[in-house]
Amino acid sequence: MSSPEGSTVTFRRVPTDVRPRAISLFARKLQRDVAKGASFDCLITGDAELRRLNAQFRGKDYVTDVLSFPAIADHLGDLAISSARARAQAREFGHTTEDELRILMLHGVLHLLGMDHETDAGRMARVEKRWRRALGLPNGLIERVQS
Repeated sequence: MSSPEGSTVTFRRVPTDVRPRAISLFARKLQRDVAKGASFDCLITGDAELRRLNAQFRGKDYVTDVLSFPAIADHLGDLAISSARARAQAREFGHTTEDELRILMLHGVLHLLGMDHETDAGRMARVEKRWRRALGLPNGLIERVQS
């Protein structure tokens, strides 16, 4: 799935309030700055596909906002993001769907880098907060759960 140009973003259907090029450029920025050049691919799709993937790969039969699938070698891995969850969470937290997609993508990339907020005693939360500030993003997933 990886592209010679670097990280890619594929939309099953482009949300009306999202600029695909802006999201693709953000993916490249994450590749360059956060993943230190390692590429990843991101699928932005609907709740049904996220639920199916969550059930198939994690044994959890419910929809989620972002899933991470680590890879081996030069490619960091793959992400799947629910555009419906992104839109709903953006409304709930008072920012744009594009910002929510960026937050979810950052969160997923940190997981691809091996971080796990459920077991790392706050390390991922600190790293996510630092990157979120550097990238000009609103509160991240971990902070929402902790507040």
